Amino acid sequence: MNPQLSSSSFLVFVFLHSLKLATIYCHPLDPLTPSEISAVSNIIKSSHLGSSKSLSFHYVGLDEPDKPDVLAWASTHRWNQAAPPRRAFVIVRSEKKTHEIYVDITNHSVVSDKVYEGFGYPMLNFEEQEAASALPLDYAPFVESVKKRGLEPDDVLCTTFSVGWFGERKQGRRLLKIQCFLTGDTVNFYARPLEGVTVVVDLDAMEIVEYEDRMVVPVPRSTGTDYRAAKQKPPLGPRTKPGIIVQPEGKGFEVDGHMIRWANWEFHLGYDVRAGTIISLASVKDSETGIFRRVLHRGYVSEIFVPYMDPSEEWYYKTFFDVGEFGFGLLAAPLEPMTDCPANAAFMDAYVTDRDGLPIKQSNALCVFERYSGDASWRHTEFGILGQVITEVRPEVSLVVRMVSAVGNYDYVIDWEFKTSGSIKLGVSLTGILEMKGTQYTHVDQISGDQHGTLLAANTMGVYHDHFVTFHLDLDVDGPDNSFVKSKLKTVKVTDGSSPRRSYWTVAKETARTEADALVELGAKPAELLVVNPSKKTKMGNDVGYRLISHGATAASLLSDDDYPQIRASYSKKQVRVTAYNKSEKWAAGLYADESRGDDNLAAWTARNRVIENTDIVLWYTVGVHHVPYQEDFPVMPLLSGGFELRPANFFESNPLIKTTANKQVHLPNCSRNS
Repeated sequence: MNPQLSSSSFLVFVFLHSLKLATIYCHPLDPLTPSEISAVSNIIKSSHLGSSKSLSFHYVGLDEPDKPDVLAWASTHRWNQAAPPRRAFVIVRSEKKTHEIYVDITNHSVVSDKVYEGFGYPMLNFEEQEAASALPLDYAPFVESVKKRGLEPDDVLCTTFSVGWFGERKQGRRLLKIQCFLTGDTVNFYARPLEGVTVVVDLDAMEIVEYEDRMVVPVPRSTGTDYRAAKQKPPLGPRTKPGIIVQPEGKGFEVDGHMIRWANWEFHLGYDVRAGTIISLASVKDSETGIFRRVLHRGYVSEIFVPYMDPSEEWYYKTFFDVGEFGFGLLAAPLEPMTDCPANAAFMDAYVTDRDGLPIKQSNALCVFERYSGDASWRHTEFGILGQVITEVRPEVSLVVRMVSAVGNYDYVIDWEFKTSGSIKLGVSLTGILEMKGTQYTHVDQISGDQHGTLLAANTMGVYHDHFVTFHLDLDVDGPDNSFVKSKLKTVKVTDGSSPRRSYWTVAKETARTEADALVELGAKPAELLVVNPSKKTKMGNDVGYRLISHGATAASLLSDDDYPQIRASYSKKQVRVTAYNKSEKWAAGLYADESRGDDNLAAWTARNRVIENTDIVLWYTVGVHHVPYQEDFPVMPLLSGGFELRPANFFESNPLIKTTANKQVHLPNCSRNS
């Protein structure tokens, strides 16, 4: 063997291996590793719950250490510093009861096991949904309904829907509703519903407890519904020439375990079966001091509320919490290289659990890449100096962390974008397939009255609906003690004759004292929204801070306050809320969203009206879309995008864009030292 060749091959292997984010535990906020998940499962099965035949796992995740402990550990920047103990938080069902269990992984023991007695149920798991979906196919009344419609049973497919809450005073059975569709020669079964049939399943008993075949509606034809490229026939649409991103000096970011470093940014990239992507300890380097200054302690998608606007028997209950009921991380789609993510991307696998608490690998759940947008981050051309034309342009290069979650018919693309300017931009894009309703109509001229949607094709109605994507953002702007400031723009009249002008606008700053003061309906009144650190000043005396900038999709809920879905998602009337930091307040719809009644959600927390001035606070931002379907949304839906940005506001003494250039170096991870 050639020693030089062997050494080179080894280095190539190490480099390629580094492009996959490691699953080794290196950091207190690292997600649970497969071995830790298995250990947690074994610990619980060795407890009194092990003998239960109905034991099922619904959530297994990191019980994140207390914030001061994490910050103390991170401030040392020493891998040999003793990390806080590793603990897991687990929710299981056993004998029709919900257990909240804390497991000490380090000491291999159960710390606590408490039965939850309140309203709501835990997140659904894959296995029980699959089992429930199969029940109608062997249920005689359903088989008869299929025959009555002249359909082939082998072409029928069923899937699950959460049932919501509609005023029940006592916690009822743990239920799912089943809707069925026809496939045939298309994979787009959402376009071919068996309208009029409702199946209700008791999940604990795993049996059908209600069945109704209320009406027969023509099943839409499959023609033109299949979205697979291989199934398309002429005439075809426009064709673009292929392109690729080339980085001759290599990737410009470093992956060290779950720590990501790029240009003037460093942050921890985690994952959760419910939230999906979690960004922690995001800090930006001050070019003048060389010190990394913290911006965001922890951020993630907390909830997605999706109410449909059809009050009919088959549709009224379709008011989903996609995160709390189905699991945003559980439904992560494997990202496709060169399409979902560009050629210069690095990919990260994730791990979730099955019903038995065993680890399941999710390949390519996340990707990280540098984005070359073709835009300028800033530019200026100066013609004002005689005899000279001065042009300066800096290209916009950013770092993107991407995830796609396929929740039923919808695909959500979530981008965390870090910019050299110090900004963090959050992007939400909706795509996939519409939820469609079968109807007797084949032309709009036949329609009378409100049909709650748009006729997209013969017998096919695209139902009006909303998407409210709520982010949990524990901002630590240059430290944990922050305040929320509303800089209101107000018109001032010039009445004393001191100027030819008759009016101008100015800024009146209001610092929110309590949570009630920080409720914001975007667009109601012009204002700049900032999170500042009142104990940190620039040389000019300004509070250092970050401003919140909307990038579209600012809809708020239009449902009446007494409507049951709105009671459950009462936080969705305001796009911006600020709460005092509380480790347990993580999920906007509450820990138990399935069949919840809204008594422990984000709106309930803000109603406590705690003091939020100059203390540790959490910003909650909701990206909202009212979706009116159009024919171009059928059979597939183009991206519908919105988002927001956290941008420095007197955070730096000087603008970092003047001196910042894209980092072209790549460093190999050194996390393997802990293997």
